[in-house]
Amino acid sequence: MSTDIRPFEEIRMLFARLPAPDQAAVAAVRARDAQLTKPPGALGRLEEIVEWLAAWQGAPAPAIARPLVAVYAGNHGVAAQGVSAFPASVTAQMVQNFTSGGAAINQICKAHDIGLKVYELALERPTFDFTQGPAMDEREAAATFAYGFEAIEGGIDLLAPGEMGIGNTTSAAAIYAALFGGPASRWTGRGTGVDDAGLARKNAAIDAALALHARHLSDPLEIMRRLGGREIAAMMGAITAARLNRVPVVLDGFVVCAAAALLHAIAPDAIGHCIAGHVSAEGAHAEVLATLGKKPLLDLGMRLGEGSGAGLAIALIKTALACHRDMATFESAGVSGKSA
Repeated sequence: MSTDIRPFEEIRMLFARLPAPDQAAVAAVRARDAQLTKPPGALGRLEEIVEWLAAWQGAPAPAIARPLVAVYAGNHGVAAQGVSAFPASVTAQMVQNFTSGGAAINQICKAHDIGLKVYELALERPTFDFTQGPAMDEREAAATFAYGFEAIEGGIDLLAPGEMGIGNTTSAAAIYAALFGGPASRWTGRGTGVDDAGLARKNAAIDAALALHARHLSDPLEIMRRLGGREIAAMMGAITAARLNRVPVVLDGFVVCAAAALLHAIAPDAIGHCIAGHVSAEGAHAEVLATLGKKPLLDLGMRLGEGSGAGLAIALIKTALACHRDMATFESAGVSGKSA
C-alpha cells in the first residue's frame, strides 16, 4: 500500500475484501450429518459448530490439526490511577509464568493438545494514561494492529486470542462505554478483585476519559487508540488476519471481546467467523455478547483471561468435529434409518 495513506486508512481498506462463508461447505456438512447414526438435530449446538468450522475454513471436511491460543500481554498507563488490585509489574511476571508453563492456560492447552504462543508488547513502556491523553498515537496503534497478524503464521486452522495486562479490564470497559453508551458503572466489574474504593477509582477514570476524548469517539479506530491497549490492538489485528485467511476464531472473555466489539463497529460482518467460547463473570460480558449476537458455548463463572475460557471451548469444538467425522453412518453401521 502507498506510504502516503494514513495508517488507519490502510486498516479500513482491509474490510472491503473479507471472504464470505462457504455455503457449499456447509451443505456438505449437513448432507453427511443427515447420514450419521443419530436422530436429526440430536447433537444440538455440536452440529452447528461443525457447520461454522466448515463455513469459515471453506472446507466440506473441516479439520482442527493446529489450533492456537495466542496470548497478548500489554501494560496500561491508566493502572497508575489505582484501578487494579495488582501492580503493573505482575504483567511481566505472568508472562514469565506462561513461558515456564505455570499458568492455567498452559494446563488447558497441554490437556487438549492446543498450541500456545505469548506475545509481549513493550511491557517496559506502558501506554499513556488515557485520563490524560490518548493511550497511543495513530502510527503505534496501527503498527500494533499489524503485529497481530503474526498469530496466523505457520498454518494454524483455529485461533483463540487471549490477553494479559494489569488495567486492561478498565480499558475494555471504557471501550464498551464509548461504543454502547452509558456511564462507566454499566460496564465495569472488579477485574482482578478491586475493593469498593478501587471500583470507584475505575469508574472515575473511565468517566474522565470519556469526557476527555468525547469528540473522537464516533470512530472505532480512534476509540481503540485513545482508550485501548496494545494487546487489544494486536488482538484486533489477529482476528482480522484470521478472517482474511479463513481461520475461524474462538473469542475468550471480557477483554478479548472489546477487540471484537471494535471490529464489529467498523463492519458488523468482520466478526462473522468468530464464536464465543464462554461468558465471563466479569462486568457486563453477557450484555456485550448479546449485542454482538454471540451465544457462548460455556458458562463456567470464569474471569481469568489468558484465553482460558476459549481454550476450554476448543476442547468442546474438537469433540463436535470428532463426532461429525468419526461417527458411523446408518449405511456403514447397518442401522435402519428413520421410517417413512
